[in-house]
Amino acid sequence: MSYLLGIDVGTSATKALICDHHGKVRATATAGHDISSPKPGWSQQDPRQWWSATCTATRAVLRKAKVRGSQVSGVGLSGQMHGSVFLANDDRPLRPAILWNDQRTTAECALIERKAGGRRKLINMVGNPALTGFTAPKILWVRRHEPRVYEKTRHILLPKDYIRYCMTGEYATEVGDASGTLLLDVRKRAWNGKLMSLLGIDADLLPRCHESHVVSGELHQAGAKALGLPRGTAVVGGSGDQPAGAVGNGIVSAGVVSATLGTSGVVFAHADKPTYDPKGRVHTMCAAVADKWCVFGCMLSAGGSFQWFRNHMSQPELAEACRRKCDPYELLIEQARRAEPGCEGLFFLPYLTGERCPHADPDARGGWIGLTGRHDRTAMIRSLLEGITFGMADALQIMQRMGLKISTVRLSGGGARSEFWRQLQADIYDKPVVTINTEEGPAYGAAILAGVGTGVWSSVTQACRAVIRETARRRPNHHRARLYCQRHRQYQRLYTALHGEFKRLARLA
Repeated sequence: MSYLLGIDVGTSATKALICDHHGKVRATATAGHDISSPKPGWSQQDPRQWWSATCTATRAVLRKAKVRGSQVSGVGLSGQMHGSVFLANDDRPLRPAILWNDQRTTAECALIERKAGGRRKLINMVGNPALTGFTAPKILWVRRHEPRVYEKTRHILLPKDYIRYCMTGEYATEVGDASGTLLLDVRKRAWNGKLMSLLGIDADLLPRCHESHVVSGELHQAGAKALGLPRGTAVVGGSGDQPAGAVGNGIVSAGVVSATLGTSGVVFAHADKPTYDPKGRVHTMCAAVADKWCVFGCMLSAGGSFQWFRNHMSQPELAEACRRKCDPYELLIEQARRAEPGCEGLFFLPYLTGERCPHADPDARGGWIGLTGRHDRTAMIRSLLEGITFGMADALQIMQRMGLKISTVRLSGGGARSEFWRQLQADIYDKPVVTINTEEGPAYGAAILAGVGTGVWSSVTQACRAVIRETARRRPNHHRARLYCQRHRQYQRLYTALHGEFKRLARLA
């Protein structure tokens, strides 16, 4: 039997997944890597750790699945989007990669919009506004602040594409991940030479760009030996973690949307044609489905806000979970159940690391608003979960106003594992929510893309229909949905009222 390997280069770890040609997952394995933050708002990683983690995770998953390397017929790649790897002539990284959640490029974003003739013209050129997380501002930052590094740079790659280079020696990317550089004409699915000329970026620094299912290289001898796979194994284009995760969730046709609650929170919709928000509050990019597009919104601190509360304000639950050998999140959610929906006017703003969608605001700050003497810890926990979900609903609302039809919302990540949070999402989104037979996300999507590229399935859509199925559905409670509709409007007014104060608070840090 032949198998497919999906590799996802995440922010905190790299994940490897093996599935068979029926889409059944046989095993997964992960290997971690470190993040450095040498200054406030900076986020960097050593790309060589990604390659080391990829080799470790791949060899581990082969052992766990009891699969020989020679049985792997194709490899698919996924990874954190927007990261920038600057390579010298000898292909060594010249500096740590600047990551998606790095906030140092505010001045460069303003410069890009100025050079393009304004935000609306930039959106018309590349589908999106200039955001601090995107790749193009990072390139300009390095050119301005580290000119010696820039002068030595011969190639600029995205995280998963650096892994592709280590595997195959090929400089290549694909349209989904390239959409997040701010240098791709999303409508034409090709590099935007006009914008690169305006910014003074040499097009030769960027790799060839493919569709996501296209075989972009084969394992060379060194890459094959490091991974424990045969030389010549096909490596497909893959995609960034969001488009690849959409494939892993079966979001490959109109009407179905995914809501993924990880450290960040992402609402993702398939689109048959490029559709833009003129204000740039959500992203329009190329889908991993050939000649299709996607619209998604990413809030920076979704599950990350809940993790922050667990780590810093939940010592009783951590101790109890240790004693009972259970998940501390379960204990926190049990407390949230006891609070009233809407928490008597208590709101949590989940802007712990600034915000991206719908507010491109690195200075945004989090906190509780509306506290009274009646509120207790259960209300604080429930309002935190409500605030995170309101942030997700912001993107959903914008998509609907753009004309995207939304019939159901597929849930994944931490928010899909809790019955309480699943129902909370149904009520706040006022849509049926469903779970599916896999939670593997981007790594699974990458494996499916490998299968399409190597001929296991005829198309991405056909593959998803064959292997992904719905397992459970919850419908909104209409009484709570009406309540949360009112609360959501109030939640949105709070950011508007505090926007100027956030900037003043940021100057105090």
